[in-house]
Amino acid sequence: MESLSILILDDEKVFRDEISEFLENESFTVNAADRPSEAFKILEKLHVDVLILDLRLPEMDGFAVLEKVKQLYPDIEVIMITGHGDMDAVIQAMRMGAVEFFPKPFRLLDMKAAIRRTRRFINLAHKLSEVNKSYELVSKDLRDNFGYEIIGTSKAIQQVMDLMRKVAQVENTSVLITGESGTGKELVARGIHYLSTRRDSYFHAVNCSAIPETLFESEFFGHKKGAFTGANEDKAGWFEVANGGSLFLDEIVDMQPNMQSKLLRVLEDRKIRRLGAISDIPIDVRIIAATNQNIADLIEMNKFRNDLYFRINSFEIYIPPLRERTEDIPILLKYYTDYLSKKLNKKISGIDSKVISAALNYPFPGNVRELRNMVERAIILSDSDRLTLNEFTFAGLKPIDEELEMDDVKEVFDLDEIEKRAIIKALKSTNYVKTDAAQLLNITRQSLDRRLEKHNIML
Repeated sequence: MESLSILILDDEKVFRDEISEFLENESFTVNAADRPSEAFKILEKLHVDVLILDLRLPEMDGFAVLEKVKQLYPDIEVIMITGHGDMDAVIQAMRMGAVEFFPKPFRLLDMKAAIRRTRRFINLAHKLSEVNKSYELVSKDLRDNFGYEIIGTSKAIQQVMDLMRKVAQVENTSVLITGESGTGKELVARGIHYLSTRRDSYFHAVNCSAIPETLFESEFFGHKKGAFTGANEDKAGWFEVANGGSLFLDEIVDMQPNMQSKLLRVLEDRKIRRLGAISDIPIDVRIIAATNQNIADLIEMNKFRNDLYFRINSFEIYIPPLRERTEDIPILLKYYTDYLSKKLNKKISGIDSKVISAALNYPFPGNVRELRNMVERAIILSDSDRLTLNEFTFAGLKPIDEELEMDDVKEVFDLDEIEKRAIIKALKSTNYVKTDAAQLLNITRQSLDRRLEKHNIML
């Protein structure tokens, strides 16, 4: 789920730093400003959910800021604070749209409770609950129906699962699944089928790059006995086989242009005719197509029909590469180690932390498929009950700097450790220029300084 974004506008540095650190430790995204002009620059560039606003400020007072914020950004929730509060100020702030008013000093826990009472926090919490519930239900359905599930807890994968669930309920909508090789496009296609009302009918997968042009019509539409030399009996084509169910067209962009036009006609008419037949057969098939290529570029080069693209792309699902959801890597490593060790009849009880550290720094060009194959080979090579980096050297996994390694597998899920590694990596990639590192991490320089002190990172 997206983090609630908070902006603190207060001219007292000690207060800004204290509340920023506290709220960041509570998993909020925090920015801070010491004057209104700086705050409005932040508001122009970044989305903000909650503004914590001091009443007495340079340039203009808090009431003027509140009025301007409500005019320009009416959805932002505003919590007013002041060291000189009185009842009239409270009443005025509430009338102008503030949701809370705190006199200084106040307890940080009370501020956290106030943020949690805001409409934005409640909406985000509700959204998280719905997404998690949907993710758990979809995972269970997929596992129960065909023995596999989509593994991961990242926001990106939960988004994919949510889109699968939604489009599955609309049974005739064509779906285009895009993403690099190895990301799991066929798994998502099967998931859509098994989550839909078509689940009891056939799911047929076709690799379009493997179909010779001369066999296209026979394979897709079928043929009658005697339609051509070698047609010794009637044969149903793939559309008939999948009738009532789903037809998965993998790497559809590899289909030859004249084959594309024939496919388009079938999708528009919703009927096929076997080679050698004199009558049409109505079909009711959901088309799920997939590609790892950029279709827009192929259309520009006249290698793929624009009208076919719009026919198959009523609903698109993009599956991100593994390098864009690295938080799922430890979970996938554990899942495939458990699954494949049972399948291969090997007793593997765990994974050395150096393997996980190295995997988190590996780009995985082959994505989840590469990770799975990597684990399978490592299990075969292993002579002990624990996978070590020695079994993964064939795959290019290399030990990383000692300060980035973790003591055990559980620490991979420690947010502090992940944050520390991210900071060190950003510093190294920017030659230890803190301003550039902060920009790379999408945090303020002040926030970076606090994190360096927090993690005892010395420069």
